[in-house]
Amino acid sequence: MGHCCSKGVTADNDGHVVSVVDGNSSVSTNNRPKPSPSPARPQSVGNGTSYTNNNTPAHSFTTSPFQSPYPAGIPPSPSPVGTPRRKFKWPFPPPSPAKPILSAILKRQGTTSAKPKEGPIPEDEGGEGERQLDKSFGYPKNLTAKYELGKEVGRGHFGHTCWAKGKKGELKNQPVAVKIISKAKMTTAISIEDVRREVKILKALSGHQNLVKFYDAFEDANNVYIVMELCEGGELLDRILSRGGRYTEEDAKSILVQILNVVAFCHLQGVVHRDLKPENFLFTKKEEDAPMKVIDFGLSDFIRPDQRLNDIVGSAYYVAPEVLHRSYSIEADMWSIGVITYILLCGSRPFWARTESGIFRSVLRADPNFEDSPWPSVSAEARDFVKRLLNKDHRKRMTASQALAHPWLRTENPVLPLDILIFKLVKSYTRASPLKRAALKALSKALTEEELIYLRAQFNLLEPKDGRVSLNNFKMALTKQMTDAMRESRVFDILNLVRHLMLL
Repeated sequence: MGHCCSKGVTADNDGHVVSVVDGNSSVSTNNRPKPSPSPARPQSVGNGTSYTNNNTPAHSFTTSPFQSPYPAGIPPSPSPVGTPRRKFKWPFPPPSPAKPILSAILKRQGTTSAKPKEGPIPEDEGGEGERQLDKSFGYPKNLTAKYELGKEVGRGHFGHTCWAKGKKGELKNQPVAVKIISKAKMTTAISIEDVRREVKILKALSGHQNLVKFYDAFEDANNVYIVMELCEGGELLDRILSRGGRYTEEDAKSILVQILNVVAFCHLQGVVHRDLKPENFLFTKKEEDAPMKVIDFGLSDFIRPDQRLNDIVGSAYYVAPEVLHRSYSIEADMWSIGVITYILLCGSRPFWARTESGIFRSVLRADPNFEDSPWPSVSAEARDFVKRLLNKDHRKRMTASQALAHPWLRTENPVLPLDILIFKLVKSYTRASPLKRAALKALSKALTEEELIYLRAQFNLLEPKDGRVSLNNFKMALTKQMTDAMRESRVFDILNLVRHLMLL
């Protein structure tokens, strides 16, 4: 469940960010973008869910703080005038890709209009169906006996986040963050399930240094309380703004290595985040070299190795094309990382418009601009890295582990994690015909040294014996990485399928 709050970023005539102010966010239903009236491009901040004061609903599609022109090839609005020898004009504008998408989002939020109502939603709204919703989660109800709540550190549409201190046990006198989600805002069965699944995922995922720690969950008649690690260093978004809107290549590398490592871990466990953006990465401390943590699993889900999801969730500027087409998997997270990388390196968004319709149209049809400044001064390896992530064909997009093996990040000497893609490829190979296997064997001799670096790392992670790996090697490699999330997402099913295919 996300929170709702935003910042407005103003710019001077050269497009530089000059100030940041708080503001209210809303959802627009305009179907066509309007042209910018002046060279100074309008600036505003996108939505996020975090411990800070700019929390917004993860599925609220508002604007973002980075300057961007209209994407190449996308006019401000459709016009029939330019069509040669047209005998008539359309009586209505072309269908907007935003309409069915926004409809799905509003249904998930339990609202009937694009703009959310201010203030709490009364419990008796929504008809008899809502009154029958079961808002009992089965969590303990003794929050105040274990934690002393302090000042509010963030507020959003569904609740707020408070600083707190442990009263007893291992967390005695230790500061924590308590995310408070209002039950009055849970107006649909989907919204209730989102909260239940967020807690389940946070409980199941554990053991990664770039993953926010989960401590406990509580509830009472009015709220659900999620107790987590307190990150006091602020959002990645704030760091970008403090640097004038962009990072140097070297600094961006250290950020991306942390992001890719934790995303690779989540994907191996069978968890897709579905809302990766700068607002959802927090620094543990104020220091520049402080580690980052990924937060806000309110839209995340468990996913089996061969499963495709179809519900539309996320944040507009970071949503992948296949999400809008309602058929996606973990590759959607890699697209979001590509958008984050683009922003880190140039300070602008790869897909931009004033309305949700324009954003979605740009994501589906436009290509990122790598011609304008500062891209000519960016290294060829960095540009290639971004292009491999922002590939509209999800089958050709890099995985998190492959991205860590990319030449651009090699100077950081990242440790390559086990990639779930290897298991999928083995399954595909066992199902292949003898002719296809022979073709694959011939093609393997043409692999480049860069491709072999990734494959050698994956091969060594399987701990081969005498240069060979067996099905047991694959099983042991997964077992060493296993969490409760891997059991929930049934990742081991892929090994059972491979074993079955080998016996045929």
